[in-house]
Amino acid sequence: MTSRPVLLVIAHGSRDPRHAATVHALVRRVRARRPGLRVETGFLDFTIPSVPAVLESLAAEGVRDVVALPLLLTRAFHAKADIPAVLREAPARLRIRQAEVLGPSPLLTAALERRLYEAGLTPADKSSTGVVLASAGSTDPEAIAVIAEIAREWRHTGWCAVRPAFASASLPRTEDAVRELRALGCARVAVAPYVLAPGFLPDRIARGAAEADVLADVLGPAPEVARVLLERYDEARVPVSVALGA
Repeated sequence: MTSRPVLLVIAHGSRDPRHAATVHALVRRVRARRPGLRVETGFLDFTIPSVPAVLESLAAEGVRDVVALPLLLTRAFHAKADIPAVLREAPARLRIRQAEVLGPSPLLTAALERRLYEAGLTPADKSSTGVVLASAGSTDPEAIAVIAEIAREWRHTGWCAVRPAFASASLPRTEDAVRELRALGCARVAVAPYVLAPGFLPDRIARGAAEADVLADVLGPAPEVARVLLERYDEARVPVSVALGA
């Protein structure tokens, strides 16, 4: 029987130690959900081990098949350019398939709601609560459109209103979306960070939520996020996927 490909989770990395700690907590949850699956973690910047170092180590061990999974919520520059470039430089003996990014997914929406309820809301509050879907932001129009579509779809699940906001590169900012929801007449306003781990931009989101009633935590190691990772891994390991570096 052919062994399962190693799952390599590729995180952005950050100077903020909370980022790596959160990524490792998520990976531990993934391992717990899929005993026997080897899961490794590599970082693009700031944090070790780097992605090239992990790939070199796997090749030296004799590993043949790897699924490289971008720990990203949207398909923007890192998923389209940075990560493929790094994978093209991998040792030639490795067969690497790049999985899709995590979002959008109904499981991620469920994780957002989990975080809002953990922050103090209840399902009974939905119809009177406006939500700011606060993401890191991107210069990629595709990524921005995805966030806007998630907000539109989430609104139809019963919230008073849902507005997208961005910590960088795009508008509106979190604080402006909070004020817009106030002006709409929502009884309360909640901010749901659509980010995976703490860091500079999530901190900016938190500052922008100063006038909100509720600020949820980042998605982090929510069980729904772990499930999405494994879904993307299973999709990518299908043999018809094109292998990089083969």
